[in-house]
Amino acid sequence: MEETAARIVPNILSLAGVDPSGGAGLLADIKTISALGGYACGAVTALTVQNTRGVSGVRIMSGDFVSAQMESVLSDIRIDAVKIGMLGNCEVIEAVAGILRDHPVKHVVLDTILASTSGTPLLEPEAVGVLIRKLLPLCTVFTPNLPEAAILLGDETPADEGGMENTARRLWNLAGCGPTVYLKGGHLSGDRMVDLVFDGKEVRRYESSRVKTENTHGTGCALSSAIAALLPQRCSAWEAFSDAHDYLRGAIQAADRLSVGSGHGPVNHFWQK
Repeated sequence: MEETAARIVPNILSLAGVDPSGGAGLLADIKTISALGGYACGAVTALTVQNTRGVSGVRIMSGDFVSAQMESVLSDIRIDAVKIGMLGNCEVIEAVAGILRDHPVKHVVLDTILASTSGTPLLEPEAVGVLIRKLLPLCTVFTPNLPEAAILLGDETPADEGGMENTARRLWNLAGCGPTVYLKGGHLSGDRMVDLVFDGKEVRRYESSRVKTENTHGTGCALSSAIAALLPQRCSAWEAFSDAHDYLRGAIQAADRLSVGSGHGPVNHFWQK
């Protein structure tokens, strides 16, 4: 990765749920941000009961409590980027959107978490429309995977790279022609993995070979928090996207160095150490 453009350590605020196993959510975000040279702050949006085998319980924080956490941080600390993960319901989405309108932040990265890998819903179905209308326009980047993109668009999941580009353009329009779309292609079959990014003008692809490992828990959290950590440190968003992609690839490649749980273990956030 290139030397950072800014010498000051960026402060990154993560809004996310808590995964007690540490592989996803707020704990994973803190690890990623720290690994990439940022100072991590956090606001808890939900508590979960989960491990590497799946999610068995979810408790969403109240909108007022999430607002209070954000207000406390943003009124005191210079925040250079916000990463948004699990939100859970309409109330929390409205609360987050309200605080971001009152406290604008240059970089806002949304990981559109709708369900866990094991299929547990992590956002109420009726909240999807609120997410699109109220929160997406306030973001600078959002990072759906292919199943999430299909839900956001009310369409079928893209079957190939050509379908991904069309989906990315439609997502950009859906978001009000503002936020950059970082569309994750890990759900496509094949030996190559392709992420596609569209900023309204240009399409870029980031490719890597598929790593044979079962330990991929928290990949979306790691990527989105890596983008949030790197945007304030790079000369352009494209550099941040490229370096975030490379960081996640390394974290997946090094995942089997860890021995965490008996299910789908986490990626190795500190693989560079």
